[in-house]
Amino acid sequence: MKSVLFVCLGNICRSPLAEGVAKEYISKHNLSIKVDSCGTGSWHIGEPPCLNSIKVAKLNNIDISNLRARKIDKDDFNKFDKIVALDESNYNDLLKLGCPKDKLVKLGYYGYNNKDIPDPYFFNDFEGFYTVFNMIYKCVNNLFDKVQPK
Repeated sequence: MKSVLFVCLGNICRSPLAEGVAKEYISKHNLSIKVDSCGTGSWHIGEPPCLNSIKVAKLNNIDISNLRARKIDKDDFNKFDKIVALDESNYNDLLKLGCPKDKLVKLGYYGYNNKDIPDPYFFNDFEGFYTVFNMIYKCVNNLFDKVQPK
């Protein structure tokens, strides 16, 4: 695997966290894997991740403050080896857009029995972001543990 794209709804909460965790893993293990994130929606294009995502990442020594939201582009399906959806809705939206099924997987497959990673945007507290970060951290690490040469 040479490239991974993490996809959520608006690209301001979950997928930037996944991108940040992945980049930290890649750096720590001296891997050469391209990583990016995007959303299926266009509401937040050009915006930084939400403040709670930035905060929870920073508490875990990961800086995602420089990331900017973008919307999935059909060219992404050719640019990335693996497309990782954060939930079933994103997974189905990506299939409808033409994402090849053999490239597509849900992040929860790598640690939560293929369950969805919930969207913390709708949580009323920071604790929800921390819970989601821990889910993402576990799954992203498991994903890259599978591809890292031993």
